Amino acid sequence: MRKPAVAGQFYPSSPERLKLELENCFEGLKIKEDKSVVGAVCPHAGYVYSGRTAAHSYAVIPHVETYVILCPNHTGYGSAVSLSIDTWLTPLGRLEVDVEFVDALPKRIIDLDEVAHLYEHSLEVQLPFLQYRFGGGFKIVPICLGLQDQETASEVGMEIREAIETTGRRVVVIASSDFTHYMPHEVAKKNDLYVIEAILNLDPDEFYRRLGETGASVCGYGAIASMVYTVGDGRAELLDYSTSGDITGDYRSVVGYASIVVRK
Repeated sequence: MRKPAVAGQFYPSSPERLKLELENCFEGLKIKEDKSVVGAVCPHAGYVYSGRTAAHSYAVIPHVETYVILCPNHTGYGSAVSLSIDTWLTPLGRLEVDVEFVDALPKRIIDLDEVAHLYEHSLEVQLPFLQYRFGGGFKIVPICLGLQDQETASEVGMEIREAIETTGRRVVVIASSDFTHYMPHEVAKKNDLYVIEAILNLDPDEFYRRLGETGASVCGYGAIASMVYTVGDGRAELLDYSTSGDITGDYRSVVGYASIVVRK
């Protein structure tokens, strides 16, 4: 079982306090499932910093059979593209992996590997949002990317698409990523919105080009690109953008957060 690695750090470790924290994240937002949503980008900082922005996506993500969750590898452990099949535990309960979906993945580039997930926070912090919104009745497919180049992202997206076609699953693909790290607010916002424009156009080529042009430190860029390659065409929308400075009041060095959804 994959036990929580960052409960008590990125989010509360007690179920009661966690539910209260999540209630605060959703406060004032209209919660209504949008069945046309097939992909999303959500931040993964501590809930006090990015939980409100993340909630914008989770307020509209529909309840489906399977959530494929893609994240960057911050720890350096494990395989280049690592898939977990463990049961995941959070303070809100257990989550099972969709083994049938996993079996349908060609696994040309995706490896079965638990090591990369042991201490990785960026996927873990997404799970309580899903549990808070839907309780149960769904499974997950957790994929951690140590390699995030464009070719890898394209291959990951292709594998996920094949598994969706094979299983006939209703799937939402969630890419876990923060945006610019430790730059002045105005610089971060300018660079991030420029990069986000390419995501909204569902254009991975331009996305990677703009990342190179700006040097924007988008930690989950491969996860985002893999999501875009998976969903293909559609309509993307930026639901919310914020920075850590909006919480701390210190705009000299911030981290950027974005909530994006893709609709078919």
